[in-house]
Amino acid sequence: MILRIYNYFCAIIIIMKKNLSKHILTILILLIPFIAIISCKKEIINTDSSFKLKFSSDTIIFDTVFTTIGSVTKQLKVFNTGSKKINISSIRLSGSTKSNFSINVDGIATTAVNNIEIYPNDSIFIFVKVTVDPTNSNSPLVVSDSIMFETNGNHQQVQLVAWGQDAYYHTPNHFFPNFPPFSIISCNDVWENDKPHIIYGYAVVDSACTLTITKGTNIHLHKNAVLWIYKDGSLKVQGTLGNPVIFQGDRLENYYDEKAGQWGKIWLSAGSINNEINYAIIKNGYIGLHVDTTSVNPTQPTLKISNTIIRNMGVAGIFAQGSWIEAKNCIVSNCAQYAIFLNIGGKYNFRHCTIGNYWTYSNRHTPSLVLNNWYEDINVNIILRDLIQSDFNNCIIYGLLEEEILLDKKEGALFNYHFNHCLLKTKLDSSFVFNSNCTNCIINKSPEFIDAYENDYQLKPFSFAIDKGSIPIGQTIPFDILRHNRTNDLAPDMGAYEWFK
Repeated sequence: MILRIYNYFCAIIIIMKKNLSKHILTILILLIPFIAIISCKKEIINTDSSFKLKFSSDTIIFDTVFTTIGSVTKQLKVFNTGSKKINISSIRLSGSTKSNFSINVDGIATTAVNNIEIYPNDSIFIFVKVTVDPTNSNSPLVVSDSIMFETNGNHQQVQLVAWGQDAYYHTPNHFFPNFPPFSIISCNDVWENDKPHIIYGYAVVDSACTLTITKGTNIHLHKNAVLWIYKDGSLKVQGTLGNPVIFQGDRLENYYDEKAGQWGKIWLSAGSINNEINYAIIKNGYIGLHVDTTSVNPTQPTLKISNTIIRNMGVAGIFAQGSWIEAKNCIVSNCAQYAIFLNIGGKYNFRHCTIGNYWTYSNRHTPSLVLNNWYEDINVNIILRDLIQSDFNNCIIYGLLEEEILLDKKEGALFNYHFNHCLLKTKLDSSFVFNSNCTNCIINKSPEFIDAYENDYQLKPFSFAIDKGSIPIGQTIPFDILRHNRTNDLAPDMGAYEWFK
């Protein structure tokens, strides 16, 4: 180092020699060792284990939709906001050589690099490249990785996300403080089944707009993603028996096929209107349907749902708050806490529905069905809301617990409920079983599902539910979820499936 600096100054002196006096030359020569010593003095390095790097972004999203094999490069800026030099001991891709991503640090294209220094109040650029083949049907829908940083033993990461297949991607383009990143779906949009739809973040159906989803369409939601139907917005799901609309996570590996908690929820928020779901499969999220409080004195149900399967949810299949739901031929099953939670009042009518909770992935201590007419506000005040109606007709409510029904009632507000020709799993006493709230119910007799643990809730030929339903109710829904006729024998079966030879 000293020799380099000496040679540098000598070169300058030779150039300037003709124009400098003897005394100035002497001074410059004498200064060379001192300048060299100063220049070679090591910068103090920050060794604080609590020090954190600052990044230009915590997530890099490659949102280009490819139609052929393509690559895209984006940049990440890494800041040292401290007053001392830092040494980043390691910068690496979590996926290493198997990653679809590569990084370029300080001019080196690699998957990992060590000992990168950044001077105080300075920064470096990292260039990130991804290569994907969206035409490969074996590729994941979403390709992800992360850049891992280690500084003074402190670990940080920046997420990398790209699209692995050709699909319709709904990614956030609105960012506000204290609010989840979201995108707004085009008003009165129609989602077709020609390609999958991928939701990343919150996808919002705005006020006075309708989202229509046609038969056979696959919707994949990323981790914590939400389909949000806003006030005065509507959702129309138009599946068929042979071509249901499917809502599920975006991981396609076999391991994730029936793994709960992969995405957030479908949220029909307060004031959403005229929501209709027919022939859908909603699986593997946290909450299948969050049906929020309706407007005052609504004239139409918040949600009409039919011929739909909701299963394998990390919290609840249906979580309703003071809403109005009409449901028929639905199966809600295998949820970590509740199959159906009808909270803070509302109006509900379930006909020929099967509620079966055989969750085995963790210990469940909560009943499958909860009815409630109150809530506690932020000031710990009890607020009452009328449970105007909660009717269950020709339904099955069963599971692994001894008690699968909770009537969570507080006096001072309506608490109306009625089980009519239902098969129930409950420890409720005779005052419940034989009063006017429970008509022709079968208590604690196994419904004999073919295989509840494998989500097959069809009935075996010796099931107690066969021919035990109300004939008038059955006539209002003459066909079961598989389009089998309920009116061809003595009486309809309880639940969503009609047994047949």
